[in-house]
Amino acid sequence: MLMMDLINIIIGMIILFIGVLIGVPFSTLLQRKILGYIQIRKGPNKLGFLGIMQPFSDGIKLFSKEQVYLNFSNYYYYYFSPIFSFFISLTIWMLIPYYFNMIMFNLGVLFFLSCTSIGVYLLLLAGWSSNSKYSVLGGLRALAHTISYGVSLALIMMSYSFLIVDFNLIKLELYQLNI
Repeated sequence: MLMMDLINIIIGMIILFIGVLIGVPFSTLLQRKILGYIQIRKGPNKLGFLGIMQPFSDGIKLFSKEQVYLNFSNYYYYYFSPIFSFFISLTIWMLIPYYFNMIMFNLGVLFFLSCTSIGVYLLLLAGWSSNSKYSVLGGLRALAHTISYGVSLALIMMSYSFLIVDFNLIKLELYQLNI
């Protein structure tokens, strides 16, 4: 039974990661379409039926761009800080209770808040490692925005935790079902 649970967890995580990785480009496509209609134009509509292939062409364009090597940058920090930030954002998705998810954190709210706060430092590291004063200013600006949003998010999450008297996100979901 233990091996079957492990297989269910792995399959659920793979389905979740694939869903997130496919859902983000299509939500960007939806955003571009809505902004196009607001501005009285069609938005992306050339690739495929109604522009449905636009996210794939954007991905191909992203991966075929020329690699820029900065002379005085800290190379490893510069390239690995976005990768770590992406990994942390995917790790946060494991906390969301869904059917296949058998990962249960008793301190899920605190884990969520700590992962989102680590992302702040990775933004600053990405700006600092390019060794440019404008990138450092951009990193500090992103740091200030993320901290200001993080404080309000932490207060909201803690108010929910006080309602259910626990830090478990599954108990929060059960509390919402009982309302």
